[in-house]
Amino acid sequence: MADTQYPVTPDQRYFVVRGRLWRRSNPALNEGERERLVRELMRHRSAVGRAKRSGDVEAEKAAHRGVHAAKVALGERGPVWWDDGAPDYNRHLVMNTPYGDWYAELSARERR
Repeated sequence: MADTQYPVTPDQRYFVVRGRLWRRSNPALNEGERERLVRELMRHRSAVGRAKRSGDVEAEKAAHRGVHAAKVALGERGPVWWDDGAPDYNRHLVMNTPYGDWYAELSARERR
């Protein structure tokens, strides 16, 4: 799994941006598959921008569906990729989760 510039939770499931948890990609994906899915994600994100600039609402909807599908395939959305029964805190404020104490202990430099 690629390193991130943001703090990563001790269990490696999330990274934190501006105090919010974001689910990381499934570490069980092999590197080639992960890279392919990231390229697909970027292609769809670019399509969202092109559709917005052109005002093509249907193309934008299709591109957003592609972004979502790629994120699900990466494990960043949809069913969780871990199997220990722990709940999903994706997009939650970190301070409102069991990770709150861990995050509070990080220095301001580590939080970014």
